[in-house]
Amino acid sequence: MSNVYASSHPLVAHKLTMLRDKSTDPTTFRQLVREIAVLLTYETTADLLVESKQINTPLLPFQGVELAENIGLVPILRAGLGMVEGVWELMPSAEVWHIGLYRDEKTLKPVEYYNKLPIEPTVSVCLILDPMLATGGSAVATINVLKHWGVSKIRFMGIIGAPEGIKNLQTNHPEVPIHLAAIDERLNDQGYILPGLGDAGDRQFGTG
Repeated sequence: MSNVYASSHPLVAHKLTMLRDKSTDPTTFRQLVREIAVLLTYETTADLLVESKQINTPLLPFQGVELAENIGLVPILRAGLGMVEGVWELMPSAEVWHIGLYRDEKTLKPVEYYNKLPIEPTVSVCLILDPMLATGGSAVATINVLKHWGVSKIRFMGIIGAPEGIKNLQTNHPEVPIHLAAIDERLNDQGYILPGLGDAGDRQFGTG
């Protein structure tokens, strides 16, 4: 798992425990997703390219840096939406592009139903946002779309991953780094992560 990065930060572990708790209400759940996304963004973007920028401090000129690449956020609808605000707190200029996928409950395969990407890519780095990396089907399909769009620098950022989903993503796109808050035990027969936290979309939006 050389390209898999599971956070060891105490704050991430603390907030993830609260997120897993079945008694956590939707409002608190959404807040926790946003906060965990902030912390994961810090780790996921540690090696972004920068370029020099000359500024003036109140006292002296200073040679600083600024981000050298345009960043795109691709939340997998609908659960990934909750992570966008957290990333925006650190990178408010990041563009957001939506790709809609749902999982067929019989085949557990992703089905694309929404894609409004422009003809030419407007960003050079894409962060795929999805709280749960379960079977990995949606992540693999999204990366396929982004590569076809013309983006080669792609990273996956999620909250919980299952070994099955990680393996699927690595097999199909071995060059894509995978950043997670935690790696759980396995999937059940319905494709849910165990112990997991249930359905991240339902828990965020108060449905189900």
